[in-house]
Amino acid sequence: MLLLVAVALLVAVPSPWNAVGFIVCLVLFGGEVVFWNRTVRARRAVAGAETLVGQTASVVTACLPDGQVRLAGEIWEAHSDDGAEQGETVVVTGRDGLTLLVARSA
Repeated sequence: MLLLVAVALLVAVPSPWNAVGFIVCLVLFGGEVVFWNRTVRARRAVAGAETLVGQTASVVTACLPDGQVRLAGEIWEAHSDDGAEQGETVVVTGRDGLTLLVARSA
């Protein structure tokens, strides 16, 4: 955005203020780029099935021991050693491929 302002100042403002405004906007633009680079670089991308561990899910098909759960609007295959009936809330404890390992929540 500041880059567009710099170009607009270069065209619209009379000399020598157009050059001053252009240089000031370029310096501010450089500071903005450095700020956002440092902010974004510090964040790690969170993706994959590992992010599901620890979340709660609702049982769609009874897990005796295999069934299905709904988690974040998606239906996943699930395995529960304890067993869980339809409508119960379970916690994801791990995964085996694309099958979630779940246990009854307390």
